[in-house]
Amino acid sequence: RLQVKAFVVQDIPLYHNLVMKHVPGADPELVLLNHYYEELDRLPLAGMSRSEINGLLGELGFYKKAKPEDEVPEEFRFSPAKDSPFKDERPYKSSVASLATDNASSKPGADATHTDL
Repeated sequence: RLQVKAFVVQDIPLYHNLVMKHVPGADPELVLLNHYYEELDRLPLAGMSRSEINGLLGELGFYKKAKPEDEVPEEFRFSPAKDSPFKDERPYKSSVASLATDNASSKPGADATHTDL
């Protein structure tokens, strides 16, 4: 448990797209999610050393910064995923904004002036 605690305190802040969620009484585990926050896998961390956990994250493709405040290079922005789930969109465009735009333009009379707004 001390190895996992050291990892949580000292290493998690260095990883991009890695978030700690404390669950009282639960054994530590790594929960892998896709872009839509759907669970892909759970990997138990109890009994692993700090270096083993760091090695596992490296194998999975998580980007580790040298310092917590360092910028993440553009090519690692979605890591450990290999590609952006938003391939057809411009960088940094919100998917919510895209949905709102698409829905608004598909409505009949979308160009009509709304006097109630």
